[in-house]
Amino acid sequence: MEVKANLNNLRMSPRKTRLLVDLVRGLPVDKALAQLKFANKRAAYPVAKLIESAIANGENTYDLKRDNLFVKEVRVDEGFTLKRWMPKAHGRATVIRKRSSKLSLVLGELIDSGKKSKKSVAAEAPVKLSDLAKEAENANKKESSKKATAKEDKKVEKIAGSEKGFAKTTFRRKVGK
Repeated sequence: MEVKANLNNLRMSPRKTRLLVDLVRGLPVDKALAQLKFANKRAAYPVAKLIESAIANGENTYDLKRDNLFVKEVRVDEGFTLKRWMPKAHGRATVIRKRSSKLSLVLGELIDSGKKSKKSVAAEAPVKLSDLAKEAENANKKESSKKATAKEDKKVEKIAGSEKGFAKTTFRRKVGK
């Protein structure tokens, strides 16, 4: 089983990235991540993140074990190039090329587990909007009936309170300034 992951538009030149990628090609993933952790290159973090992404793809999609994976293939291709201009002597200008990279990573299994397909996830049946609208109408009817009974109860309490000779509300005098 092979697990793939890609990283597009890494704003780092392919030449510098290839130096680091050559260190981890063919290593088990744990050793590759340890190697990247102590590499003193700026490309180490994105490459490590790409390997972690591929490991997560393998574990979650194919149910593979992390210990059984190794870096089978890593390829660094040239991405887009930003062209900027730098003023030079005698009114001339020279091009500054800011290069980018595309990384493709393939993880393989050290010992074949025999798994060939993705995990199947059972999806729920789609919900129709008309059904949702009916449920909302039913809920609104129930709430309105509850409000009506609550208003009737308040009226009954008010009448009962006035029969006893006192009002429900109390008035407070404002303390002046």
